[in-house]
Amino acid sequence: MNFEPSRAQAINKLDNFVENNLSEYSRLRNFDFGPDKRSNISCISPYISHGILNELEVIDKALKKFSFSKNEKFIQEVLWRTYWKGWLELRPNVWTDYIIELKIIREKYKDNKDYLNAIDGNTNIECFNEWVKELKKFNYLHNHTRMWFASIWIFTLNLPWQLGAEFFMKHLYDGDAASNTLGWRWVAGIQTQGKHYLASEWNIKKFTNNRFNNINLNENAPPKVSEKIYKALLKDFSNPVSLDEQNLIIFDNNLSFELTDFKDHKFKKIYLVNNNNGSRNIKLSEKTVKFKTNIIQDQKRRLDEKSLECEIIDIDNLKTIENSYVLYPCVGENLDFLTSQGINNIKFLYRNLDRSSWKYCNKGFFNFKKYIPTIIKEFFKELL
Repeated sequence: MNFEPSRAQAINKLDNFVENNLSEYSRLRNFDFGPDKRSNISCISPYISHGILNELEVIDKALKKFSFSKNEKFIQEVLWRTYWKGWLELRPNVWTDYIIELKIIREKYKDNKDYLNAIDGNTNIECFNEWVKELKKFNYLHNHTRMWFASIWIFTLNLPWQLGAEFFMKHLYDGDAASNTLGWRWVAGIQTQGKHYLASEWNIKKFTNNRFNNINLNENAPPKVSEKIYKALLKDFSNPVSLDEQNLIIFDNNLSFELTDFKDHKFKKIYLVNNNNGSRNIKLSEKTVKFKTNIIQDQKRRLDEKSLECEIIDIDNLKTIENSYVLYPCVGENLDFLTSQGINNIKFLYRNLDRSSWKYCNKGFFNFKKYIPTIIKEFFKELL
């Protein structure tokens, strides 16, 4: 697997998948054949999570290849991230509480041998150890494997889910606050209260083509329990009726300005923000930081080619920029920085896809799934 940090490579990867492998996606998507055999899945999530590819761009190409009914499972998976983000936007305290809990647990477990063995891939579970190596080498794991990994971490190794979510966030190129945090909560059984995900030997063997042995797991563990209940908030995601000519700030989740709903507006200057580890609660691996740095630079090159005035700045210098719009960074580290520094002389700009989707994120994904055709029709009437 090669995740070249460029939009050109992202488009090539998407086009190749749509042309050659999309037809078999629904049937083969749950199989993890190993890091060298990924043709059954798209492997474009690192690009979608950073906005290098837009979900609508991906769906558009899929619908031009096959009908919605044949593409439905693929489109659902593409919009999972959109749903998770919307769910967290309506309950931002879930992220805030996670960070508070993580700091306490991190200190408690810093010398714990079981934890240290887990992050070093030195457990007595062969498949888990291989996935740790794969994660660190490729900064990616198959989605099904992420579920197995999290389940083993929580229910067999008996480690806090908060530390597992941090470990993923540190290494995954596609890690984002919503998908990562809520995915781990779901496996643990606290996202949907009482409903957890238990990895099993037969399931792992079936969907990995019997690549692993010595899979001794706790397959009868009860779900984790949390007494915290988070009610959905009423939030306004409306955009200004008209945009004044001001600066635009872009974080690392919207790195294709040429695709945004605001691409035709003339901004004075575009600032691309690099959020280094100094301001992060979860410190990213050196490879993950480098990937983010390189994709920001790739966006700058594309903006330079369009003769748009653009500059890469460190997040600590945001206070020096006045009169700015911000492509909304979503709940997570970047928004936390803006809040903690009291930077309020900005106006958020929200994507039309998010504004259309997030109003359906007040409940579970199965409820959201019912509205996917409605969302799709809003943007692709001519393809349905």
